[in-house]
Amino acid sequence: MNSREIALNILMDINIKGAFSNYSINKHLKGEVDIKDQNLIREIVYGVIENLMYLDHVISKLSKIRITKIQPAIMEILRMGVYQMAFMDKIPDRAAINEAVNLSKRHGHKGVSGFVNGVLRNFSRNKEELMKVDEKDKLDYLSIKYSHPKWMVKRWVEEYGYEFTENICKTNNLKPKLNIRANRLKTSREKLIRALSNYGFITSETKYAKDGIIVHNPTRITEIEEFKLGHFIIQDESSMLVAQIANPKENSLVLDLCSAPGGKSTYMAELMGNKGRIISRDIYEHKLNLVKENSIRLGIDIIETEIFDALKFDESLVGKVDYCILDAPCSGLGIIRRRPDIKWNRREEDINGLRKIQKNILDNAKQYVKPGGIIIYSTCTIGKEENLDIINGFLNGNSEFSLSGFDNLLDSTEKIETGNNGYIQLFPHIHGIDGFFIARIQKKDG
Repeated sequence: MNSREIALNILMDINIKGAFSNYSINKHLKGEVDIKDQNLIREIVYGVIENLMYLDHVISKLSKIRITKIQPAIMEILRMGVYQMAFMDKIPDRAAINEAVNLSKRHGHKGVSGFVNGVLRNFSRNKEELMKVDEKDKLDYLSIKYSHPKWMVKRWVEEYGYEFTENICKTNNLKPKLNIRANRLKTSREKLIRALSNYGFITSETKYAKDGIIVHNPTRITEIEEFKLGHFIIQDESSMLVAQIANPKENSLVLDLCSAPGGKSTYMAELMGNKGRIISRDIYEHKLNLVKENSIRLGIDIIETEIFDALKFDESLVGKVDYCILDAPCSGLGIIRRRPDIKWNRREEDINGLRKIQKNILDNAKQYVKPGGIIIYSTCTIGKEENLDIINGFLNGNSEFSLSGFDNLLDSTEKIETGNNGYIQLFPHIHGIDGFFIARIQKKDG
């Protein structure tokens, strides 16, 4: 099976069956798939998902058949073909067309290959004109040009303005760099960077996270000895900042309410020198197994995993916890760069339901921390409704809690706005990392 056939099967999984992009790609790339082919498959799959609305806009100009009437497999083949010709300079148009025609012969009815050939050749001849987006409505233009649902664009424009929103959308379609976190129990950032350079990896230090490393050419990085020995874990810089902002002390009791796959729990353990106790909870056993696997590989033995729904109240922990980590279920609109299918799976009406969940879990968390204890509330989204509005509502109803500043905990001379006020909102296009909100809430001591 060639690379484009595999890419087609993955796109059918995602766009027709509703599979998550990362799971589908991992499933189809198991086995003997050459690294070069893997890179091509990922590029096509993520490129099509990122630019879905834009590609459909182009195809609708070219096809006499309404795109909703085109057979699903043929529609995916057309998207793949247009994407390669529009965005992948190293692939000649004739190669993209020939591959698409061959695919259509295997996946469509007799004669459909002529339709595919005609559409793609027409695009190749008139590419510059067909790639223009002539929508007069500004929201429609942003939505189509950068392939984001209109409701999403509208919310961001109302909250942050047009230019800011265009920059968010543009950055969401760029490829993020892989970030890893050096395990300070076994090495240091400086030592790990030296070790990685010996393998030929090109690296740089993260801007805000003290133990983070950006890897610019990460191919097969999990196959090296340092990974197997637990010298690092893959984690985005913004996620690292949750534990860094918590700044836990040794011998503390930590409760991580939504812990899988364990990046935040394991970093808390490392910052505590592997001394104390961390209770890591989630509702799925297979996700908690990831926490266990990561803990073992990293050499951490203070993490206890428990299947427990954070929405349920645990009376046994009332007033006992030093640090409560609440990485709340959210819309995920800050990690679209990594998971572009979020754009198409998320609905605007989901946000109100998520807000209720966030409030309920936070109301449980407040009862677990002891006087002087810390709650870290975080999400991987960028709208105020799920972030600052939730925190302000909580503080207004709970006078025994207040925000605690943490500018001194960030590893950068460049101040992140509002960090000193006890919360930060990170944006991919401003900070170069995943969109994240983190608030440090402290219970009054006595």
